[in-house]
Amino acid sequence: MIYIDGDNHIYGRLSTYVAKQLLSGEEVVIVNASKIAITGSRKFILDKFNHRRNIGSVRKGPYYPRTPDQIMRRSVSEMLPIKKTKGLEALKRCKVYSGIPKSLTDVEFVKIDKAMNTNATGFITLGDISKILGENQ
Repeated sequence: MIYIDGDNHIYGRLSTYVAKQLLSGEEVVIVNASKIAITGSRKFILDKFNHRRNIGSVRKGPYYPRTPDQIMRRSVSEMLPIKKTKGLEALKRCKVYSGIPKSLTDVEFVKIDKAMNTNATGFITLGDISKILGENQ
């Protein structure tokens, strides 16, 4: 089982790493999903997420999540062959949390070097995006 601390990781790079680990049979737990960073222009990223939220209708969908943990989980699921059995089973092995749950406080977390955000400026966190999208807490 791999425990990943999502603090200061890049959204897409972390998603691809997790998807590959899930397909190889590992169980992955990601904590601090609200601190995962998306690099790029703040306005462009927010427009992109707002556009996704406004597609479709209430009755028909598609349904895009508002919470950081569900945004991250959806990103990982889009990188898996979800229409096949191996993709569904892989997604069941993925757990994502916005913070650190009490049951995982004494676990040692891994930082993925390839997915770390070394960019000092030009990013927005999933927590900020979810607040703007209207996360219900």
